[in-house]
Amino acid sequence: MQKNDIVIGFIGTGVMGKSMAGNLLKAGYPLHIFTRTKEKAQELIDQGAVWKESIAEIARDSDVIITMVGYPKDVEDVYFGDNGILAHALPGTYTIDMTTSKPALAKEIFDKARKREIEALDAPVSGGDIGAKNGGLAIMAGGNEEAYRKVLPIFEVMGENIILQGEAGAGQHTKLANQITIASNMVGVCEAISYAKKAGLSPGRVLDSITTGAAGSFSLSKLGPRMLKGDYAPGFYVKHFIKDMTIALESAQEMGLSTPGLSLSLDLYRELAEQGGSDSGTQALIKLFEQ
Repeated sequence: MQKNDIVIGFIGTGVMGKSMAGNLLKAGYPLHIFTRTKEKAQELIDQGAVWKESIAEIARDSDVIITMVGYPKDVEDVYFGDNGILAHALPGTYTIDMTTSKPALAKEIFDKARKREIEALDAPVSGGDIGAKNGGLAIMAGGNEEAYRKVLPIFEVMGENIILQGEAGAGQHTKLANQITIASNMVGVCEAISYAKKAGLSPGRVLDSITTGAAGSFSLSKLGPRMLKGDYAPGFYVKHFIKDMTIALESAQEMGLSTPGLSLSLDLYRELAEQGGSDSGTQALIKLFEQ
C-alpha cells in the first residue's frame, strides 16, 4: 500500500508524541488523533490531523494505531477497556505501543490482539524531545517479524536507529536497559558539573572537553548545557523517568539482578519529585547537587 492509503491513528500527543505525530503528517500519512485534552492537539489539527472523539473511533477508522501514553495503567485502559483498541479495531489492524511500559503487559497485549487477528508490536523509543522533533529516535521493537517489516516505513519516519529486538516484550526489556544506563549516567553528569564548579573551572568549557571523549553521552552533551543554563523544561518528565526506573527495578528484582546504580538514581529522583520537581525535565536533578 502507498502511504496515503494507510490511515494512522495516534493516541497520546504529549511532549514526544506531538512531534512524532507531526513527522508522520509531514511524511504524507493521513492521521487521526486522540488525546485527553483536545487543546493540546490543536497544532496537529491545524496541520491537517483529524480529531476523533474517542479511542473507539480511532480504532475503527485506522489501519495502524500508535499509542504514546504515560503509565502502564494508561496502556491497559487504552487497549483493554470497553471502549479501547482491542474491542473496536478491525481484524488486520496493526497496533504499536511506543509507551515505555512493562514487558509482561506487552506480551499480554500481543496475545489478546492475536486472538482478534490484530498484530501488536511494542516499540518504546529513546531520544527525548530532540529526537522526536528531528525524527532521530532510537526505536526498540518487539513482536512478530513480518508485522515489524510491514510497519518499518512508519518507524523510519520517526526514528533512525530501528531494531527488532525479539518477540513481544523484547522492545520493553531493551528500553528498560536503556533507562538503567541513563539512570547512573545522569548522576555522573550532575557530579561532574558540581565538581567542575567546586574546582573553580568554567563548567561549560569542561563540557566542551569531556563530551567528545570517553565520557561522552547524550545526557552529557544535550542535558549538561541545559543544566548550566538552569533550563529545566521537560524533554522528558521526571515523573515519567521515575515510572520507567521503578519498572526497571521491579523487572531486575524479578530476575534476581542487583542494580545499585539504578536504585541510587531512583532514590535521588524521588527526592527531587518530593521537592516539587515531578513536571521538570530529568536534567533538573542538578538542583539536588547545588543545594
